[in-house]
Amino acid sequence: MDHLEMRIQELESSIYGERRHKGGKVVKCTESLARIQAALANTANKRERVKILHKKIEDLLKYLDPQFTDHITVPDAMKLEFILAEEDFLLSQAALLEQVSSLQPLLDSNFIRDVPEHATKLQRLSQLHIKQQDQTDAQSLEVKRLFEEYNKMMFLLSKQFTQWDETLRKLEESKGIRPVE
Repeated sequence: MDHLEMRIQELESSIYGERRHKGGKVVKCTESLARIQAALANTANKRERVKILHKKIEDLLKYLDPQFTDHITVPDAMKLEFILAEEDFLLSQAALLEQVSSLQPLLDSNFIRDVPEHATKLQRLSQLHIKQQDQTDAQSLEVKRLFEEYNKMMFLLSKQFTQWDETLRKLEESKGIRPVE
């Protein structure tokens, strides 16, 4: 029993701390709990009044609901007017819903169910495609470089042949040999 009292005192000191002494009087949790329990018991004795209060709260919540005020303020004829005003929209939505329900077997098909499996395959193919595009770009650059070298070589050879032709022509003219055409 002493152990229990000691635990209660530790609990009270951790809850109240330095405010433990209220007006020079020690405040105990057990006394506070006993007062709360007595108040609850007193409320339970007046249960009829609590039931009435709960009923009034339910009514109050019902009256505060925006749909309830619409129900009271909007007559049925007006609601019918709202529905008829939106008739075209409602019909178009109904047609779309019918179209979706007619396409439902397609959505339930094996092809759609296998999409996750195909997605992983597609991911691998996409990566392979990107890799091949990179290789193609590199190959294109290499071919372009080779064409540029070829063109440069052909230009230099053409220039060299032109110089040799010019030199040969000058030598032939100086020796008096007529060039063959």
